[in-house]
Amino acid sequence: MPCFARRQLLQRAGLGFGAVALSELLPAVSRGESTANPMAAKQPHYSARAKSVIHLFMNGGPSHLDTFDPKPALQKYAGSEIPGGNPKTERPTGAVLPSPFRFRRHGESGLPVSEIFPHLADCIDELAIIRSMHTDSFNHEPSLLMMNCGAPRVVRPSVGSWVTYGLGSENQNLPAFISMCPQGYPIKGVQNWQAGFLPGAHQGTYVDTQHEAVEKLIDNIKNRRITAGQQRRQLILLAELNRQHLQARQEDAELEARIQSFELAYRMQSDAGEAFDVSREPRHVLDMYGPGIQARQLLSYLRRV
Repeated sequence: MPCFARRQLLQRAGLGFGAVALSELLPAVSRGESTANPMAAKQPHYSARAKSVIHLFMNGGPSHLDTFDPKPALQKYAGSEIPGGNPKTERPTGAVLPSPFRFRRHGESGLPVSEIFPHLADCIDELAIIRSMHTDSFNHEPSLLMMNCGAPRVVRPSVGSWVTYGLGSENQNLPAFISMCPQGYPIKGVQNWQAGFLPGAHQGTYVDTQHEAVEKLIDNIKNRRITAGQQRRQLILLAELNRQHLQARQEDAELEARIQSFELAYRMQSDAGEAFDVSREPRHVLDMYGPGIQARQLLSYLRRV
């Protein structure tokens, strides 16, 4: 039996990947399931243990070298250049700087924890610390894309887009993937929650968490010019025109995603106000999350999505 290297196997089997995708679609078609809605809830391979995924990206947060990833070799080279030369960035880089904090091993796992986390160290066995990730990108902009999309230069889907692509959503009236950014957009803006080559319906929805009123959180969430019934009739007419336009263009995926976003926007008008209304939450729950608007809004949203 011939033996192939992994790269050789992928080169020879590349044309068969389409058949793999087709094998996943055919059972759904035979059962009469619709593939038109990309956000329909999908059955995972294993029983779900989590209802929501919260990805906190702390842009400008503490370094891994000062938290859970000590590098003893930095003490050896302190004050000197990195062997092989310092990394090239948009500005000159300095010499090697070891962490000023002390580390101690905690828990049954014996994971090292910085002294800046004395209370977190008590429950370190409940955390999963990943220290094997690395990249060749040292500048801020490509590093953000690497963190959120897995590639610093090419256009790839963000992690939230992959989650909704694989699992869908149980609530069709609210976006399954939202991005809550205090103080406006981060570096690279919407690229951090882009859908990439996935259907546009998996793009993240930006929510401006500097505000608490739903009208300021999401643009055009309320229509004050016409009634809900009139707006619904408008949407039905618009949907029919869009479908005719779509059929004439051989079912364009981007156009289909835009049509679905229009329909989602209409459904959001009735549900988004309640989802972000923190006054509906129990007092003791709000006190637990403190005065920050963003944490309370996220809590309120996740309880309804």
